[in-house]
Amino acid sequence: MELELGQLELRYEKLRRRNVGKERQLAASLAQSGQLLPVVVVRGEAEHRYILLDGYKRVRALRSLRQDIVQATAWELAELDALLLERLMRVGEADSALEQGWLLEELNERFALSHEELGRRFDKSQSWVSRRLALVRALPREVQERVQSGALPAHAAMKYLVPMARAKPADCVRLIAALGKEQPSTREIGALYATWACGNKKTRELVVTQPAIVLRAREQAREGEPSDKTPGRRLLDDFGILIGTSRRARQRLRQGVLAQLLPTERQEAEGAVSQARWECQSLFRSAAELFTATGTASPSTTLPPCSTQESAHAG
Repeated sequence: MELELGQLELRYEKLRRRNVGKERQLAASLAQSGQLLPVVVVRGEAEHRYILLDGYKRVRALRSLRQDIVQATAWELAELDALLLERLMRVGEADSALEQGWLLEELNERFALSHEELGRRFDKSQSWVSRRLALVRALPREVQERVQSGALPAHAAMKYLVPMARAKPADCVRLIAALGKEQPSTREIGALYATWACGNKKTRELVVTQPAIVLRAREQAREGEPSDKTPGRRLLDDFGILIGTSRRARQRLRQGVLAQLLPTERQEAEGAVSQARWECQSLFRSAAELFTATGTASPSTTLPPCSTQESAHAG
């Protein structure tokens, strides 16, 4: 069936990430060959109105070409059933955890589906549903909009900006504002988060107000590294830094520094501990796999048990 673009309700456009490069390629293909695949719609509440389920990239591409007509297939299903079916039938690139969270939040709020019902519909546990929803709800709206527009990698938002937002939401929002129209890579966001997480008050302020300066300083520092160091030597240096930092942090915990923190600082410390645990465990797993693959005797990668005092300080 043929529909005018003005008849479409783009209700679920914000549930998907945009990819500017792919949309340019799609527009070029449409200009050359026309629309080959119909979009998928269901009937809306008003007469002659249709809710777009699949084909948001095609619709944007058609609009960029100043087209008014779109070829569509209408599913004779209730909106909720059609939305779930479309998501289950999708054969393109896998949704990120953020996109899964956006859909779950929409279903939870718009259709009042409980966590139990959502888990049943997607053949997942309630814990999976809760984790995805928590991920979305931890990120400020400003960050989510950058991910949706394609200006920020979803992986960077999940890995670095979620723990930052949980520790100090205001700093996360300020960082995104300071980035402006820049489109940082996952590596750059990771560098900014690492500097923020390990820095003092002045350093954190610089990260969230002048991120470009921080990245430029880090790049210059890297360029100034001795060129005679081999990759293996640099790896050993990294492990040495990790060992020294861990010892200093453990010593401070034993001295009772955690009890002296303000409530907001304690919350930041909890986020930093969680991120440090994840990073270290990931490092140990990778090292063990590589030692095994190369046939080298692997050191134990099991974390030693903390003493009772350390466990209490770690919260």
